[in-house]
Amino acid sequence: MPVEPVLEHSVSHSSKYDEVPQELHRAMLRLNFPSSYVVVGAYRLFTDKSLYVPAWNKCRNGVRRGMICGFAWMCTSYSIQRRIIKAAITNPSSIFSVRYITRFEETADDLSHETLLGFKLPFSISTYVAILLVGSQVTGIISFFVARNIRVARQRVWDQTVASRGKGPDFWQPYVEEWDSPPVVNERPGRLDRMFKMWFWKLIIQKVILLPLSLYPFVGTFIAAAFKGLSTAQDLHKPYFATKKMTAHQEAVFIEERKWDYRMFGFVAALLEGLPIVGLVFTVSNRIGAAMWAHDLEKRQHYVAAQRGTSIAGRSTGFEAVQT
Repeated sequence: MPVEPVLEHSVSHSSKYDEVPQELHRAMLRLNFPSSYVVVGAYRLFTDKSLYVPAWNKCRNGVRRGMICGFAWMCTSYSIQRRIIKAAITNPSSIFSVRYITRFEETADDLSHETLLGFKLPFSISTYVAILLVGSQVTGIISFFVARNIRVARQRVWDQTVASRGKGPDFWQPYVEEWDSPPVVNERPGRLDRMFKMWFWKLIIQKVILLPLSLYPFVGTFIAAAFKGLSTAQDLHKPYFATKKMTAHQEAVFIEERKWDYRMFGFVAALLEGLPIVGLVFTVSNRIGAAMWAHDLEKRQHYVAAQRGTSIAGRSTGFEAVQT
């Protein structure tokens, strides 16, 4: 009787520290679903007074001024922008045309007689796109007034979240490699990567390329979030890398080993941050979620460091015994 060959699974990207003790099981379960930290961060911001009260006190004056200016802009420009958007969408030669999925009727009004894939919509496509566009403009106006204070609020909620876990500065230890065979990465960004990290080009990408993409009916928001996912997660973990004093090479290896975790976390975070107006709140709550994720990652780093130390001590003892 023929014997089926046994397939050997590659262990080049595995770690012998995947089996963790009982006290780390809950942390490992959370690490298996990195996007859950976004939900936890939002929950903590909305329910923990030590987080939302200082953040609101820091930003409330700027938010009020921004809301007043944004409301005035919305009242004066919405109808004009909606007409322009409707003309662009209904024009078959326009790149924004969605006639391949949308049937426009001659008698369509604001409550919409349009259908999307056969389903009747509660509003017209042009109204949907106009709301998103004007909402993003109002968000930009509010961001102008709160830019400095919201940066301070994000840093404070990170510090408060870490302090709430009962950990001091000694908790953050030097980087320890967890993989048996780490991936080969190039930590030096190319000329194109360096250019995209400049504030001018980042502004061009976000406002000229990704903003129109996010306005594309229904699917554009998800596509734009997917493009921004990895960079959003990297930015949210900059305080973690700085606290551990990681080199550029260590950061690149650490992210490459967890690139899909960073993409999943970043996708959900970017999706929420991309919402008009309320997305500014999620830029704060995502920092809380990122801090809690960093806390669990650091607990695993401690475990790996302890196991490696035990292994090295065991080899040293055995070597001394042989010499004796």
